[in-house]
Amino acid sequence: MLYLIAEYLGFPSVSNLIRYLSFRAGASVATALFVGLIIGPKFIGWLRVRQGKGQPIREDGPQSHLAKRGTPTMGGLLILTSLTFSVLLWMDLSDPSVWACLFVLIGFGMIGFLDDYDKVRKATTAGVSGRIRLLGEFAIAGVASWIIIQQSGTMLYVPFFSHISIDLGYFYILFAAFTIVAFGNAVNLTDGLDGLATMPVIIAAVALMVITYLVGNARFAEYLGIPHVPGAGDLAIFCGAIVGAGLAFLWFNAPPAAVFMGDTGSLALGGALGAIAVVSKHELVLAIIGGLFVVEALSVIIQVFFYKRTGKRVFRMAPIHHHFEQLGWSEPTVVIRFWIIALVLALAGLSTLKLR
Repeated sequence: MLYLIAEYLGFPSVSNLIRYLSFRAGASVATALFVGLIIGPKFIGWLRVRQGKGQPIREDGPQSHLAKRGTPTMGGLLILTSLTFSVLLWMDLSDPSVWACLFVLIGFGMIGFLDDYDKVRKATTAGVSGRIRLLGEFAIAGVASWIIIQQSGTMLYVPFFSHISIDLGYFYILFAAFTIVAFGNAVNLTDGLDGLATMPVIIAAVALMVITYLVGNARFAEYLGIPHVPGAGDLAIFCGAIVGAGLAFLWFNAPPAAVFMGDTGSLALGGALGAIAVVSKHELVLAIIGGLFVVEALSVIIQVFFYKRTGKRVFRMAPIHHHFEQLGWSEPTVVIRFWIIALVLALAGLSTLKLR
């Protein structure tokens, strides 16, 4: 949008610079970071006053977490504000995929906000009914997926193989919606320790920034044997905004956290990453890049499945980051080691671009 303003005001040299995708991607990181750091302190102070006791803490969780009582939640609103501002400022808003990803980001953020609000208001960890949440998430993801296929089609591409794809037809909408919803909830389940979800989200966003840039460039896509999606390169700017907003939030979320992301942020960020992967036709690669989130979600599924049928637990506590806490790992140890795992998995996901 900014280059259109520059052209209208009669600054052709500025508009030409802004047209460069690499410049706008870098600028989106800086903008989201700057906005988040500037509005963060007052915003967190406002949340603290409004929420009083802050986010409810599970009594059956790790006892070390009880010291976090009184920390405000809904910090995801800070992320959404700085991220959305940066996206609207630097992206080409004529591209429908931009609005599809923004629709998921804001829609999932609203669902997460309602869940966080219910928890704070009732002083309980229950929140909104899981069925209602999933219904809303699938409705949002379904609409976004329908918008996306108008631009990028219904082909599912297989990693590690060049030009091998499966046309899912309109079943692709269901598959894409599932990808978006599943990843949104996987990130949500990972958000249990200070900074645990934020940095892996940033790492995944950097990996997707590279992928979307290459997918959007016909020459690079042909050379690497990956699908070319016209216009997808602009989503590198969206990924950059996620990186900047995530870094700004991490500044305040670093232990001891001044604010929690809450479902407002984790659902929105996970859903947005899922939508970006769908647009760039790298849905399966997302499972590698975001493998940490996949493992966290699977640990919960496995725990619930076996406990309901045998009455026994596979892990000491789920999600799996709590299992390692129960084994005696300190919170910073769990967080940093999980960050390392996330980085390795992101590099593994990027390697699929050439291993074909």
